[in-house]
Amino acid sequence: MVAMPVNNTSSSESAAPVAVPAANGEFGAYAPSEHYTPPTDPRVLASLSRWQGLKFGVLLDWQACTQWGIDSWPLCPERWDWNQRIDRIRGKPEATEQDNIKYKASYEALQRTFNPTRFDPEAWAELLQRSGVKYALIMAKHHDGFCLWDTAQTDYKTTSTNCPFHRLPGADTVKSVGNALRKRGIRVGVYFSKPDWNSPFFWSPHFPLYPPNAAVQGVGRNANYDPRQHPELWSKFKDFTWAQVEELMRNHGEMDILWLDGGWVNPTTNAQDIDMNGLAALARRYQPGLLVVDRCCGGSNENYITPEGEHAMPGSHQPYPWEACMPIGRYWNYSPRDDFKSIGELVRYLCRATARGGSYLLGVGPDEYGAFDPLLAMRLHGVGDWLKQHGEAIYDTAPIAPYEQENCLFTASRNGARYAIVLAGDDTAQPPESVSVPEHLVERGGRISLLPFDETLAPEAGAQGQCALRLSATARARLAPGIAWVIRFAPKAGLAK
Repeated sequence: MVAMPVNNTSSSESAAPVAVPAANGEFGAYAPSEHYTPPTDPRVLASLSRWQGLKFGVLLDWQACTQWGIDSWPLCPERWDWNQRIDRIRGKPEATEQDNIKYKASYEALQRTFNPTRFDPEAWAELLQRSGVKYALIMAKHHDGFCLWDTAQTDYKTTSTNCPFHRLPGADTVKSVGNALRKRGIRVGVYFSKPDWNSPFFWSPHFPLYPPNAAVQGVGRNANYDPRQHPELWSKFKDFTWAQVEELMRNHGEMDILWLDGGWVNPTTNAQDIDMNGLAALARRYQPGLLVVDRCCGGSNENYITPEGEHAMPGSHQPYPWEACMPIGRYWNYSPRDDFKSIGELVRYLCRATARGGSYLLGVGPDEYGAFDPLLAMRLHGVGDWLKQHGEAIYDTAPIAPYEQENCLFTASRNGARYAIVLAGDDTAQPPESVSVPEHLVERGGRISLLPFDETLAPEAGAQGQCALRLSATARARLAPGIAWVIRFAPKAGLAK
């Protein structure tokens, strides 16, 4: 079924844009959009408020190319130091158009050997639940166009008879993983790539697959034709995209987020217009209140901002909803060469994102057999263990001024409690003997305690405008080193929140 245009009403209406400070980032990291336009649909606003309380999410990055330990970017003819090809064919892969075509055919043949015999959606969901994850984005398809659900629009999918995966339970992973996550109270969204390098309507066989200028950075990722000169072909791609999004929204349970990657597919880049207002309205016909995240495009269809990579994470509190998205290691998908962040690093990124008004999306991926690396699982478990003891300072909180003070971050919960999160300087740092906090936290008059032992702390006079809180030697000896420590400031009885 091809989706027809839908009249878009309140879901596309927007308030005045809010200026968004740019973040410094290295290439490969999306910097935040120039402007953020808040939604006005009450259902979308309610979803946005709920999402902002979740704080910790994951992107489940899994593709057939995991068999090669890569993602789909080497298909792109643009040459960067981070998308070099594994030479699976004789000769240099970039040498000629024919070599490029052979590489693409070899890559796409991975569908025929994708047989993840250890795939268990319940085990995935159990891992995320134990790790304190509150929402997850399931990869529906990456830029290569390989679909991890039972789409009717292409046979390049896990449920095809061309793919051994189709004989295993749960081959429609958007459905099977989504159902397992929801049973454990984890909110669900989908990652969907707007560009599709397998679709004949995007990379058309009627034109050179890799035209002469395709290696130019920022060029080869686009359609290999000009939609203005071939509107009939682009119209087919738009219909294809709409039909796939409709399938995902109609047939796969409750969805919180439609997370659209490939921001270069937009009206201003070679007229690659898929009518985002209409597409968002179509999606919300099946999922009222759906958050639509049209990454890096701005406007009313980017319901929150998604700076990508460690270096693009905002360095201070920001007044708009945002999500720091970064992989758990160096790669978004599974790679046997990866080097995972430590438990302390992961927790500190989560804490900084929370205190700066954002959320934290961590990219994790299973191997070609559908199982997670034991070391990756251990790191996630460590984050979950920390959150079990200190999560009240993270979940469903808001940042409060002064937001950050040296290595100390400040948040507040809905019940009126406030928190000072003291970050370890590194993975070996010991708890401090004393913590300096603003006087206004102490002046509220409520009990001050150290988590997770609920040990009472007595404030002492500090520098101007500050109070000192001393941690006993006994308490410091019981606290785990190298992560982060939390002090709770309870509201005084009867004190307004």
